[in-house]
Amino acid sequence: MRRSIRTAVVAALLVAASLVTPSSAAAAARNPVVFVHGMTTDASDWNAWIDRFRADGYQSSELYAWSYDWKQSNATTAAQLQTKVQEVLAATGATKVDIVAHSMGALSSRWYIKYMGGTETVDDFVSIAGVNHGTNVAVFLPVVNGGDGTEASVFCPVYKSCREMFWGSSFLRSLNSGDETPGSVSYATLWSTCDAVIDPDISAKLDGAANMSVGCVEHTEMNEDASNYTKVRDFIA
Repeated sequence: MRRSIRTAVVAALLVAASLVTPSSAAAAARNPVVFVHGMTTDASDWNAWIDRFRADGYQSSELYAWSYDWKQSNATTAAQLQTKVQEVLAATGATKVDIVAHSMGALSSRWYIKYMGGTETVDDFVSIAGVNHGTNVAVFLPVVNGGDGTEASVFCPVYKSCREMFWGSSFLRSLNSGDETPGSVSYATLWSTCDAVIDPDISAKLDGAANMSVGCVEHTEMNEDASNYTKVRDFIA
């Protein structure tokens, strides 16, 4: 009788295992994704790609876009990102996350990874049009006026975050000193050959990363472009 019961239990387990779909197995194995936006934007900047991730089988509980005050120091944002990652790990039970950052968001993300323990909690990091070595041209920024929806030109250096991303800033010298891709994190960058915000274009590349030229794509389109999405999805898979 005991042998019969044991045989029945084993058979039931085998049937249950056969019902686990490949997508379910993949979901269990992958990391939650944390998205970090850039200047003058917020979490909604990732809506198009989050929809694509969902269409490709990701659950909402695996995708985390969050907003922060882009005017503050990137080091301050890095501390907030550290808190956000810990919240995601606690909520999901995962041990690591993947971080996908656009433009200035790459700076706070890399600061977190390099100086705030992120090498232990980040598996894959993707910088999309990241201002990784600074830029010479982003002096004026269009900022939407919350009153009537019109745009006004704002002198960028009034904000600390903006001063930090200028070529040769003390922030960038510290961020890029020594190893630009520390730890066991897998790093990738996507950079455009005609990015009017990142000057020079190759500023977006990182030593030790998989640096992928995506051809001529405008800066603000880099984290909306369908082909770029596919590259990111495949890299963090």
